[in-house]
Amino acid sequence: MKMLAIAFRYLWSRPLSAALNLLLLALGLASISFVWITSAQMDQAFERDLAGIDAVVGAKGSPMQLILAGVFHIDVPPGNIPLEAVQQLEKDPRVAQLIPISLGDTFRGFRIVGTTPAYAAHYGVKLSQGAWWSQPMQTVVGTQVAKNTGLAVGNSFYGSHGLGGTGHVHGDFPYTVTGVLAPCGCVLDRLVLTATESVWKVHEKATALDEEDQKILEQEREITLALVTYKSPLAAVTFPRFINTTTEMQAAAPAVEITRLLRMVGVGTEVLRGFGAVLLLTAALSVFIALWNAVRERRADLAMLRMLGASPFKVAGLVLCEALLLAAMATALGLLGGHVLAELVGTWLQAERSLPLTGWIWLPSEWGVLLLGAVVATLAAALPAWEAYRLDVTTLLNHR
Repeated sequence: MKMLAIAFRYLWSRPLSAALNLLLLALGLASISFVWITSAQMDQAFERDLAGIDAVVGAKGSPMQLILAGVFHIDVPPGNIPLEAVQQLEKDPRVAQLIPISLGDTFRGFRIVGTTPAYAAHYGVKLSQGAWWSQPMQTVVGTQVAKNTGLAVGNSFYGSHGLGGTGHVHGDFPYTVTGVLAPCGCVLDRLVLTATESVWKVHEKATALDEEDQKILEQEREITLALVTYKSPLAAVTFPRFINTTTEMQAAAPAVEITRLLRMVGVGTEVLRGFGAVLLLTAALSVFIALWNAVRERRADLAMLRMLGASPFKVAGLVLCEALLLAAMATALGLLGGHVLAELVGTWLQAERSLPLTGWIWLPSEWGVLLLGAVVATLAAALPAWEAYRLDVTTLLNHR
């Protein structure tokens, strides 16, 4: 304990230098911690939301845009596709399951999705309250929707046109909440689910000029996209090619597009990780210089410790202890900073109704941050500690 107290006083005998080294080391560790926290949660979210979806069929355009809009609900879909074409696909022998998705409206930023109960069943999500819809204009809301908007079973609300949440309100078509989904940690937490017929009813009534026009719209009904599960892995070879070459639609493979997305996101991740590594290297050099100068300036103090009976190992250990104290404080600040930054980003993403992210989790990989801080401090202190170990008291006293 005495050695720790002496090392602490030595460390803060130069407060400006100690504070700078502490800041550099903490920033480097915070960057690495933030990358680990966010990348792990993003990977989990992608895997969870993509589970069991082999293809997404929608209007021609950007395949990645189709995946982001249809699976993760964080982009605008490229367009709509004919209901009749989707019904034909449902009969395809290669298709085990087809889930229709119809978009167009939101409620306070949360998307209203026209679909079937099979959508929730696909993710294994059950109701925590109420019942499933039994007719159009009834809805089941995700747990995050219920929490943020205060919607409960029996409440009514009106949807806003468009996916941006700023369109006109469909005031003539109230939705009624019949159920609330149990938390799943998946995309359904932030969606309002209803029957596909609800979406048609709202938009057909809003655009039809007369009864004849209404009948034409009913005959030309569309949905936004369809989530497809194959009966056999072999369908992955033939089904997308069939859709892309013989129809006016496109079939996008989620696994392929998300790999591309992660590769692009990975560039930013690697840049941030590299930035953290540069900060750690800078901090290590700064700590080394500070300790090296400190050992030279404290030769008389160290010699006195030797004369009082301290062994060379204890003198060297004092220098190493000083570096490890700095690393311990920097690691605590770095981990705190990484988690706080992840929570701030998660709060922003939640406000954007995007991917779920939180800073208030602990990942097993974060133990590596503790080890990394200790390794950096030990390497920076190795040469100064060796210099302190080699200190010759007799030569120093004769010189003085």
